[in-house]
Amino acid sequence: MYSDLAGKTAVVTGSSKGIGKGIAERFGKEQMNVVVDYLTDPEGAHDTVETVKANGGQAVAVEADVSKEEGIRKLMEAAVEHFGSLDVLVNNAGFSKGAPSEELSLEEWQRVLDVNLTGAFIASREALKHMKENGIKGTIINISSVHQVIPKVENAHYGVTKAGLRMLTETLALEHAERGIRVNAIAPGTIETPANPAEEQPEEEKKKTMEKIPMKQIGRPEQIAAAAAWLASSEADYVTGTTLFVDGGMTLYPSQLK
Repeated sequence: MYSDLAGKTAVVTGSSKGIGKGIAERFGKEQMNVVVDYLTDPEGAHDTVETVKANGGQAVAVEADVSKEEGIRKLMEAAVEHFGSLDVLVNNAGFSKGAPSEELSLEEWQRVLDVNLTGAFIASREALKHMKENGIKGTIINISSVHQVIPKVENAHYGVTKAGLRMLTETLALEHAERGIRVNAIAPGTIETPANPAEEQPEEEKKKTMEKIPMKQIGRPEQIAAAAAWLASSEADYVTGTTLFVDGGMTLYPSQLK
């Protein structure tokens, strides 16, 4: 646990399930205030809120489309209204629906870019405004992917957003380092989530997955959450503009992922 995080406020996008839920719940253990964002899963968001509170933090759920400016503003306003400020932003919301590149429609391409990359930009912009205006030495954490450096077949749109997120992270970190605002990314490998349930994979697929992971383990949301808590804390106060890969070693063998 990091004592300096107690009482600080975080917005975690896409936190009704999966990695975002894990991060929000860990922030609860750090006794933080958390704005839980959701779009289509109010029950999951409610569960996240209750777990954050049970863990020792405070939380509120907000329905917001992070690909829209009005959605992002709802989240920022909720942070200030309920908890007085914003110290940490975690851009976690993201998705992908795989398709061969020659069959990928412009609509599908744009939707993934809107959520994964444009949403992260809008949220970062608004958080930076708040931090700058209020003299807050805050932290932004972007949840990227190993696919920011490793191509993923039939996921051109997803890979482009994650590569773009890397450059967004580095650019914003450079711009705001002198103000004490840190911007970093976490790049997960294969993580057990509702969108990626290992138990539903056929045995042959499980075998192929394990062959790509040197540690021979599928990751858990709480492992990503541990990295997020560290990056948000003063323990990482000299770390900015970097990507922390939490992937069991997947990026050591990128050719296996093609």
